[in-house]
Amino acid sequence: MKFLTKVSVIILVTLSFQTIQAQTNSDPDDKLSLNSGTIDNQFEFVIRRSNSWQDYKTVKKTWLYALKAHTLDSLKAVHKDLADTQVIVKTQAGEIESLKSSLSNTQSTLNATNDEKDNISLFGIQTSKASYKILMWSIIGGLFALLLLFIYKFKGSNSATRDAKRKLDEVETEFEEHRRNALEREQKVRRQLQDELNKQKS
Repeated sequence: MKFLTKVSVIILVTLSFQTIQAQTNSDPDDKLSLNSGTIDNQFEFVIRRSNSWQDYKTVKKTWLYALKAHTLDSLKAVHKDLADTQVIVKTQAGEIESLKSSLSNTQSTLNATNDEKDNISLFGIQTSKASYKILMWSIIGGLFALLLLFIYKFKGSNSATRDAKRKLDEVETEFEEHRRNALEREQKVRRQLQDELNKQKS
């Protein structure tokens, strides 16, 4: 009895397989294929082309193996793409870190350059340009004031020197005049004395 049931089931499955195959051959889903298309289309191909028996589907083992191989190939490709993507991401992360470091160095250099541009080193001390200008103009103003004072003092000293020279010349002239007068008086007195001496001798 069990043997007859099995045989009838096999015949029924074979007939239904032939019927389904005939239906699927005329089905507009001929575009589905086990060897091409997406994994989803390949699963759809296996589901639609499989034979039905009550609530079950009978699937060819070769289809399952092929579907498994295609699925594994797809997973390998996905894993490879993922690994390649991770390598690219790591490379790009390294490049980003390098660029960040370079940007930080560039920013530091730019800040230092701006500081050097805005400041001037005076006696080893960084001072702003405004302070430097004020200091320089103060020094120039002080030197100019000292120059004016020196010129004023020089003119005063020069005038005093000229007056002193003039007075010295006057004194020398007066002294020369006085010496000449004194010499003349002395000569005159000597002559008188000589005359007196001569008178007394005679």
